Amino acid sequence: MSQEIPIEDLSQGLSAIEVKRYSRHLSLSEVGPEGQQKLKKSKILIVGAGGLGCPVGLYLAAAGIGQLGIIDHDVVEISNLQRQIGYSEKNIGLPKTKSLAETLTNINPQLRVEQISEKLQHNNALQIVQRYDVIVDCSDNFPTRYLVNDAAFFANKPLVSASVHKFQGQLTVFWHKSKGGCYRCLYPVTLPESMAPT
Repeated sequence: MSQEIPIEDLSQGLSAIEVKRYSRHLSLSEVGPEGQQKLKKSKILIVGAGGLGCPVGLYLAAAGIGQLGIIDHDVVEISNLQRQIGYSEKNIGLPKTKSLAETLTNINPQLRVEQISEKLQHNNALQIVQRYDVIVDCSDNFPTRYLVNDAAFFANKPLVSASVHKFQGQLTVFWHKSKGGCYRCLYPVTLPESMAPT
């Protein structure tokens, strides 16, 4: 049974459409109007628009995040379609950032998406990471994972690190402000390429 929330309780800067769209969030004491407004103001960077980045983007868009950045230098290939659920055959050959941005704004037209169709590298990582509140690493190689970690560390940004290898998954949050470690602390020596996330 759904509980109706009086409109006057939702004076946190949400439109009438947003109140209806996010009614399930608003009914949760852990989120409520204040939490939904925080989501709306949030800027999250997704590094890697593949098998993890696609569902992460879909759920964040649906949850009401205000702005997503997607960084990936790759194009959609037919072999991506069985696991990268943000794409379809019409996207083959197109940049992943453009294709995923279109899918996400179809889910949530209020979402602002920054498409960064370039490779994350030492000369651009810190500048890109600094623009966001939270970084979500969905990359599929260790050099990028270390680079994302270092940029998030020096920019003082929380890093959500997710990976999948065969039938195993890992998810953790690193934020040195919380006196925790970092990805490089957990893995000081680069793992063999055979262990790279897929």
